[in-house]
Amino acid sequence: MEQEQVDATQTETVEKEESKAQPENELTVEEKLQEEVKQEKDKFLRLFAEFENYKKRTSKERLDLFKTANEEVMVALLPIVDDFERALTHIEEDKEAEELRKGVVLIYQKMLSTLEQKGLKAITVEKGEVFNADAHEAVTQIPAPTDDLKGKIIDVIEKGYKLGEKVIRFPKVVIGQ
Repeated sequence: MEQEQVDATQTETVEKEESKAQPENELTVEEKLQEEVKQEKDKFLRLFAEFENYKKRTSKERLDLFKTANEEVMVALLPIVDDFERALTHIEEDKEAEELRKGVVLIYQKMLSTLEQKGLKAITVEKGEVFNADAHEAVTQIPAPTDDLKGKIIDVIEKGYKLGEKVIRFPKVVIGQ
């Protein structure tokens, strides 16, 4: 009888341990599944955020491309604008060619207005302005006529231009030494 009680007690203990073990196994399986769901959710969120960043980046690049699509053409036209400006300075000296001057001025203004509509802006540089290596291109240095012009712009050789916010040609200047 005592043996039967001991056997019964052992059987109950084993059954309790098994019943305890089963829920623990079920919980671990459940926990594992929850952990996998959590990982998949995290992966999904990261992928979604990465995709949103990609969309923003490509749309920004597309806008920048549209803004500067004409850059190559604009750069090719800048020497023509310079030639117009040189022609206008020489025509001003010749008083007999008044009609020619009016025609050239008209064409020059029309060309400039068209380029400005497409986003081209001249960079204004004044003589006597402090030289900035980030904003100007120094072509040469000459002895400054006065001490207050040392390190400053003495002459502007070529105008600089921006297309939108991007500098497509820096102004070429002579600086005092």
